[in-house]
Amino acid sequence: MKRVMKRRLPSAARSAALALVLVMTCLMPARAQSPERVYRLGILALTAGSERGIREVTLPELAKLGFVEGRNLVLDGRSGAVAALPGLASELLATRPDAIITFGGRPTIAMRAATSSVPIVMYTDNPVALGLAASFARPGGNVTGVAIMVLELHGKRLELLLEAAPAVRRVAVLLNTHSPSMTEAERIMRVVAASAGIELIVFTAADAGDYPSAFAAMRAAGAEALVIGSDPRFAADAAPLADFARAARLPTSCEWPGNTRDGCLLGYGPETTALRRRMAHQLARIFRGAAPGEMPIEQPTNFELAINLATARALGLTIPPALLARADEVIE
Repeated sequence: MKRVMKRRLPSAARSAALALVLVMTCLMPARAQSPERVYRLGILALTAGSERGIREVTLPELAKLGFVEGRNLVLDGRSGAVAALPGLASELLATRPDAIITFGGRPTIAMRAATSSVPIVMYTDNPVALGLAASFARPGGNVTGVAIMVLELHGKRLELLLEAAPAVRRVAVLLNTHSPSMTEAERIMRVVAASAGIELIVFTAADAGDYPSAFAAMRAAGAEALVIGSDPRFAADAAPLADFARAARLPTSCEWPGNTRDGCLLGYGPETTALRRRMAHQLARIFRGAAPGEMPIEQPTNFELAINLATARALGLTIPPALLARADEVIE
């Protein structure tokens, strides 16, 4: 019978192989006991539409940076009326979030009142003027985010409306009574109105239930055109507001370019997609340990103008060619 001889490894090789086995054995349990950390992200807003924007733009960008919903990221949103915001803020804090996104002045104020430690990434008007940040360069505390220049753009939207409808002499403005910057927005537009030699009439609404009476008052006052003030509630209700404006035969200037697809004559504002992508980069830095109060608050650099020619025709209005040429989007 033939015997098969087994070769034995030299003693040095046997020792190295044994060491390798021991190392691998130690590493395998360690991996099993240290799963990837899961980050919790909260959202506080006045409308559910704000969360949709985060899901459509911010989350895909955040995933490119290594934070993927369903793998190592959990998203928890809350939205509601102004009176409900303090309670919703408390609910979010109970989920122990690693960071919270806030949309609009009132949600940001409510969240900042509820916590001075959980990082807040804002999407709102001038946070310095609202008392939420010490400066744009170094906001301090637990806040950072993007400032969308709400106040400054009120005046620009009025100027564009007067350019689109140069014959009007009495312009209505619809402002939200819950907006923390309502008084300053009115002041800015009155400066523009005085310079243009037109009369500005201010009307207010808190929610959709106030719209019928507000537009009835505009008709009674003889308004010839309308600027809808910057506000998350108004942006969410752009379609019904545009319907009221068309019924009252009021050329209307709205907050966002996309509002023209809802029927507004004009829409002018910052390019929102870029801003929401920037928020993803701010969140990633916070998840990796950066202090929000040391991260500069960013401001928009690109602005878009959209014009709805179908609405103009329905109102018997001819848009000046020079204005039409400047539009980034024209809806036929």
